[in-house]
Amino acid sequence: MKLPFACDLGAAVNTVAELPPTTSKPEQPISRWYAAYTFPRHEKYVARQLDERSIDFFLPLYRSLRRWKDRRKQVELPLFPGYVFVHFDLQQRLRILGLPGVVRLVSFNGQPAMLPEHDIETLRKGLDLQIYAEPHPYLRVGRRVRVMHGPMAGTEGILVRKKEKFRLVISLEAIMRSIAVEVDAADVQPA
Repeated sequence: MKLPFACDLGAAVNTVAELPPTTSKPEQPISRWYAAYTFPRHEKYVARQLDERSIDFFLPLYRSLRRWKDRRKQVELPLFPGYVFVHFDLQQRLRILGLPGVVRLVSFNGQPAMLPEHDIETLRKGLDLQIYAEPHPYLRVGRRVRVMHGPMAGTEGILVRKKEKFRLVISLEAIMRSIAVEVDAADVQPA
């Protein structure tokens, strides 16, 4: 019995064999920085989960003196409460979202928002060199400057003055959060 859609398999194999070989290589996934939004006060827990799974992450911390009735203690708190920065390619998105403590990735129009590589690396380098940084209210408007020298060189932000000292307020637009770092007025120029 002959099937109505039967074809000659020999001819089909020969046709496939005659196709020219493709010279393009499969695209390599590109890793970028993204912000993972966590449950309140779960940043260190999420960071520990990422570390256990060998996923590149960055959780910037600062030291703060906390007082209770019976004691004082210096504690490390996240510079960006509620966020952990994760370096991965989008194909690994479910691996991040499946972690306990992660709520979602910061997204715009349904796509995870990439963070500028330069901003994260400069912040990481500055904190490694023990610059003092602390959270600051989010700023959009002000005198924009660029740091020309020092560990934060190349970083742009808004210059503010506090008690005879200058501070550079660095804002991450994607998460609408800011931090302040102390800078020397001679190290900055208008942007």
